[in-house]
Amino acid sequence: MAAASGYDLRFDSGRICLDLVATVGGRLSEAPVERLGGVEPLRAWLLGAGLVPGGTPLDVVDHRWLIRFRAARDLLHRIVHTEVEGHAAGADLERMNALAATAPPALRAVRTPDGTLVRALAGKPDCGALLSQIARDAVQLLTDPVARGQLRRCEGETCSLLYLDTSRGRRRRWCSSEICGNRERVARHRRRVAPKPPEPKHRHTMNQFRT
Repeated sequence: MAAASGYDLRFDSGRICLDLVATVGGRLSEAPVERLGGVEPLRAWLLGAGLVPGGTPLDVVDHRWLIRFRAARDLLHRIVHTEVEGHAAGADLERMNALAATAPPALRAVRTPDGTLVRALAGKPDCGALLSQIARDAVQLLTDPVARGQLRRCEGETCSLLYLDTSRGRRRRWCSSEICGNRERVARHRRRVAPKPPEPKHRHTMNQFRT
């Protein structure tokens, strides 16, 4: 599995469970790109996805967390990609339900020195509790007919990310217009301006030279 440079984390799918699924990229038929290549990318993902409030100390996040998050990611990847066109395996659904059964992390409203209320965890971040929150989001997504009907797979040539299409008319084709959409526009422009190959010269038969 190839590693992504600079993490390349994506948070534009519309759901936190899909954002976790997006930490592995590339076409399903090709070698996947790993975006959770270590503990630091996982910490960045936890903050970027809003799973923990900004400023939360994440020194507790270690390689054991990384193994569990990757395992949950791979499970949800199988489930949601299969559910787009068919039915996920019953054993996978049971594993997702088991993850969702753990109590989600408790949040507190804390006042900052300037008087603003901000979110904070009631205790140290807990791996099982955070995974439960993601699994519950997946359960809600897959059992909500409206949200499920908005689930799309990116049409980019090198992308298979899933996202919720909430655009007017449900005509969104790419996970990101700035990334995959722009790649498609650039490729289309290059095809349009590429020089056409010279037309083959016609061969004259001997009859054309007879008088």
